[in-house]
Amino acid sequence: MPKRSAGILAYKFDLGLPCVLLVHPGGPFWSSRDCGAWSIPKGEYGADEAPEDAARREFEEETGRALTEPLFCLGEVRQKSGKIIVAYAAAVDSTTSWLQSNAFDLEWPPRSGRIQQFPEVDRAEWFALAEARGKINVGQLPLLDRLEKMLTSGVRP
Repeated sequence: MPKRSAGILAYKFDLGLPCVLLVHPGGPFWSSRDCGAWSIPKGEYGADEAPEDAARREFEEETGRALTEPLFCLGEVRQKSGKIIVAYAAAVDSTTSWLQSNAFDLEWPPRSGRIQQFPEVDRAEWFALAEARGKINVGQLPLLDRLEKMLTSGVRP
């Protein structure tokens, strides 16, 4: 059974063009990666949690901002790892100054016996759709296409 994650693709309009909020994973493995490393705020959930509830929880854990805005389901995508992500879109008109991610412990450097804390997300940025396509994890690219289609059809949550 593949792992399942839920997340939110936040969007806003800047000068009439859609922009999306992507997060960059924290920690030493990701510090020098950019293209293909960014993601929607997301995380795993179990059978005892509804995907929409998990998406809202993960958004808050990874960004520090609780979302009360309506969500529109963008469906599922499967990443190369096999993990399935169910994603939602939400109109969020704000800056990223509120970013405050939760942290995780990691032995770093490896085999040093030294445990360090790193933020799960080290930054969040708004990207125009064209730029976001070069930043986002390739397995999540269909979410950008679905959002664009939703917005151009006039459907907005």
